[in-house]
Amino acid sequence: MPKQCKVSRMDSLLAAHDYNQLRAFIAVAEFLSFTRAADSLGVSPSALSQMIRSLEERLEMRLLHRTTRNVSLTEAGENLLQRVKPAAFELGSAVAQARRSGENPAGTVKVHSFRSAARKHIEPILASFAERYPEVLLDITLDDEVIDIVAGGFDVGLRIGEVIERDMIAVRLGSELRQVVVATPDYLARHGYPEHPRDLVRHRCIRWRWPGRATPYAWEFFENETWFSVSVEGPLIFSDKEMALTATLKGIGIGFPIEDTVEDHIAEGRLISLLDPWCAPFPGLFLCYPKQRHMAPALRVFIDALRTGQQKTGDMHPYQI
Repeated sequence: MPKQCKVSRMDSLLAAHDYNQLRAFIAVAEFLSFTRAADSLGVSPSALSQMIRSLEERLEMRLLHRTTRNVSLTEAGENLLQRVKPAAFELGSAVAQARRSGENPAGTVKVHSFRSAARKHIEPILASFAERYPEVLLDITLDDEVIDIVAGGFDVGLRIGEVIERDMIAVRLGSELRQVVVATPDYLARHGYPEHPRDLVRHRCIRWRWPGRATPYAWEFFENETWFSVSVEGPLIFSDKEMALTATLKGIGIGFPIEDTVEDHIAEGRLISLLDPWCAPFPGLFLCYPKQRHMAPALRVFIDALRTGQQKTGDMHPYQI
């Protein structure tokens, strides 16, 4: 029984010389002239003749009848032309479409963003981006859980610098951030002022928990060139920072929000800032994405839009974590 030959998908792909020879054959079959076909391909008639000869030898069949005056297709040549011509046209169209997509970006960009990062850096560019790139679909997931961006199927992420995975390209968005201890005047009138971060263990604190984690976040402070943490207690634990701030504003307890989210409340007296000497800045929000040789045009224009949107305040230099 004859041994069957299995052909893999990779075996069926054209090598470079296969494509060149078939392209040469199609040109000769179209023009029925080696001279005119050679001119259209930008090669010499002798080089074109050699390509056709090599193709016939590899296929072990004659594709063209040649005389000093005429060129015509054999039956095998006619059959081959009917199959390869549409395929070559489709291949050319695909390449042209890919080239056009670079000029007019299209496709889906999947974004995973911390909520605070989306409000600060994505919301301001949405209208202008949608108008400029109507063929780009932004699929944005707002979630404060720290996930593996690549494993999650996302193209890009926005998060704080301390939780960026290794081997990612990271671009700073805006300046450093700072958490501040705040409480309402009413709460402080009833419970007093903490003099040191460790005094917070005797206060009612509004706690926050990273989504996906079992224990609440331990508040971090800076003293004598060293960071230290305080495990506070209190009546409420949230996984949403906006609700934690709302509870703080109602006087239920002391909060620990990002400073720029409460600046107006502090300025207008609704909240009082506490323990400022121990509240140090930390690396802020970053745009991060996996290192790649060929970035999709849609992803590139989204990254450029975010970087352009914060260039007056942020560090524009990308670096690898």
